[in-house]
Amino acid sequence: MAGLFDKQAEIYSDSRPTYPSEWFSKLAALTSQHSLAWDAGTGSGQAAIAVAEYFEQVIGTDISEAQLKHARQHPRVKYIHTPLSLSDDELVSLIGGENSVDLVTVAEAVHWFELPKFYSIVTRVLRKPGGVIAIWGYNKMEVSPTFDPVMKRYRETTLPFYDPKAQCLFDGYRTLPFPFESVGLGSEGEPLQLDIQIVKSFEGMVRRLRSSSAATKAKDQGVDLLPEEVIKELESAWGGPNVIKTVTCKAFMLAGKVKV
Repeated sequence: MAGLFDKQAEIYSDSRPTYPSEWFSKLAALTSQHSLAWDAGTGSGQAAIAVAEYFEQVIGTDISEAQLKHARQHPRVKYIHTPLSLSDDELVSLIGGENSVDLVTVAEAVHWFELPKFYSIVTRVLRKPGGVIAIWGYNKMEVSPTFDPVMKRYRETTLPFYDPKAQCLFDGYRTLPFPFESVGLGSEGEPLQLDIQIVKSFEGMVRRLRSSSAATKAKDQGVDLLPEEVIKELESAWGGPNVIKTVTCKAFMLAGKVKV
C-alpha cells in the first residue's frame, strides 16, 4: 500500500465522504471508556475527526506523509507518520502502549493492510475488557437508473488497474478475516450493511473517480481512464454539469472486541 495514494493526496482529501455521525455515537456507546482512540490508515482524517467528538484523544496514523499533510485538523487529533520500517513494539508505543486504546477504527483502508501484523497490534493495544475495533468500507455508489449503468461500465474499465488486495473491498468485506468477537455490528463473513448518503456535484463525482488508486496507476502506465468522451457520457447520464445529486454509497462494517 505504501505510496498508493500519495500522488493524488490533495484530491483524495477533497473527494472522500464524511461518515454519518450516528456510526460514531454507536461505537462510542460500546466502549467502556473514552480516553484514547486509534484511527489506523487515517489518510486525510475523515474518520479521525468524527471519532474526536466522542474521545479525549485520537491518534491518526498512516504510512503516507503526503496524505497526512492534507489531514483535517482538530485539537484532540494527533497525526503520526508510521513508515513500514517501524517495529511492532515501536508502533504500539507510539499509539499509547498495551491495553490503552478504547476504540480502533479503520475507514476504507484495512484491505491494504498486512492483516496478521495489524490484528496482532490491535490485540495488544485494545483495552481489555471494554475496547472495540471497527472497520468499514464502501464499494459502490448509486445515483439514478440512468447514471448507474454508465458508472458500472466505467468501473469495469478500472478493474485491471486495481491491486489484487482491493478484491476484498469489492466483496464487501465478506471474505475479510476478522478474528474478533462480535459486538452486534457485523461479524466475520457477515458485515453489517450500511448506506452513506452524500450530496455531490458532477465535478465532485469526477474528482472522486480521479482520486482512485486505479486511475492513478492507469495514468502512470499511459492510460487515461477518464478521457473527454467518457466524461461527456457520464455528464449526460448525470443530467448535466450543473446538476446536484444525492449519491448513496453502499457501505459495510465489522466491529468486535478481543476474544477472551
